[in-house]
Amino acid sequence: MKVSLFITCLCDTMTPRVGRNTVEILERLGCEVDFPELQTCCGQPAYNSGYFKQSKEAMKQMMRAFEHSEYVVGPSGSCVAMLREYAHIFKDDPEWAEQAEALAKKSYELTQFLVEVLKVTDVGSTFKGKVTYHPSCHMTRLLGVKDAPRILLDHVEGLELVPLPLASDCCGFGGTFAVKSPIISEQMVQEKARHVIETEAEYLVGGDMGCLMNIGGRLRRMGERVRVIHISEILNHCD
Repeated sequence: MKVSLFITCLCDTMTPRVGRNTVEILERLGCEVDFPELQTCCGQPAYNSGYFKQSKEAMKQMMRAFEHSEYVVGPSGSCVAMLREYAHIFKDDPEWAEQAEALAKKSYELTQFLVEVLKVTDVGSTFKGKVTYHPSCHMTRLLGVKDAPRILLDHVEGLELVPLPLASDCCGFGGTFAVKSPIISEQMVQEKARHVIETEAEYLVGGDMGCLMNIGGRLRRMGERVRVIHISEILNHCD
């Protein structure tokens, strides 16, 4: 099975290890992975800020980049959800509607691809530690990926998964929301951080680096030592 890696902006510039883990997990499960170098931002920040015309140029570049891909897999539910939106955004554009629909249909978040396409629930990883999981808003509400991450974590040998109180509450990041409404965002992430601390978990795990960076920053400012890691770090870990 041939898979193209959609690296996402945050992983590419801030946490490249997430991209490496994603590739290694997919290759270990028998996938042939390539990296189309024409890819760029999915256009979500500009689109959500109202710059519809400008954001469409980035989207068209993404469609060109992944035109010949069999599957497109990314380590971010939020960014992949944006790729899925292309079908709606370009539905009335005769030049791009077909390509937008094609990209939307073959794009998957990492855990979603593992469980729904590869039909894998145990990737053979081992991880010793007490973990709590944050389900990001875009990943659960827009992309609809709710069970796959927990299914995979449940099968990691040595891992203790503890529930996060009010897990479905937003962390306050929301992409541009944190910039436009910083006071509200700060209160939201403060509450999320308190819930993480309540679990007494050693690790906070999630599938969107934006949320993880936001919560992690608050935890550090509070002097907490909870380690914040992307789920790919656990799924690619073997003692």
